[in-house]
Amino acid sequence: MTLMTFMGEQRSEIIKALTQHIHLVVFSVLLGILISIPAGIFLSRHKAFAAPVLAAVGVIQTIPGLVMLGLALILLGTGTQTALAVLAVYSILPILRNTYTGITEVDSGILEAGRGIGMTRRQMLFNVQLPLATTSIVSGIRISTVYIVSWATLAGLIGAGGLGDLIWTGLATYNTNYILAGALPSAVLAFLFSGVIGLFERLLTPRGLKGGRA
Repeated sequence: MTLMTFMGEQRSEIIKALTQHIHLVVFSVLLGILISIPAGIFLSRHKAFAAPVLAAVGVIQTIPGLVMLGLALILLGTGTQTALAVLAVYSILPILRNTYTGITEVDSGILEAGRGIGMTRRQMLFNVQLPLATTSIVSGIRISTVYIVSWATLAGLIGAGGLGDLIWTGLATYNTNYILAGALPSAVLAFLFSGVIGLFERLLTPRGLKGGRA
């Protein structure tokens, strides 16, 4: 049976898995954003904590996905919530690092000008630093999302669904069509997410900075 014939016959199963995969990616990255951006702002205000916190999050990022899922399985059991918790943790580092870097690397001359006209720290943050750091933050979200698309394939191992279900079914049954039916949409999904977020990144880049971007 050809791949196209197989995908036609299994269309409903593939669409269901794809929908589950998108939900896993979107909600885990949203959780990562809700954690990372406030944390990045905090670290930019308390720089003594930045190095140890970023190092600790970086160490967590290096733990293999199967190990993290195994630990989460013991603590939280199977299902979507467990997968979301693990994927959200993996989504944190790129967004946190880019938020912190984007805020702290705002030109000191711009900050001096803001202070010179009497802006408070809060006004400086929301009216100057965050707007200028937006492209860096969006870049972190883009990197994180592409990572999570691939890591979410592991979620099938703990009953959270997604395209990983098809891949693991194919590996268990030595059926290449199942493997490709999960792997190919996952690759396309990563490309689409990257492209859409990259478009937003370019739209949010200040006009004066666009010429310096590749």
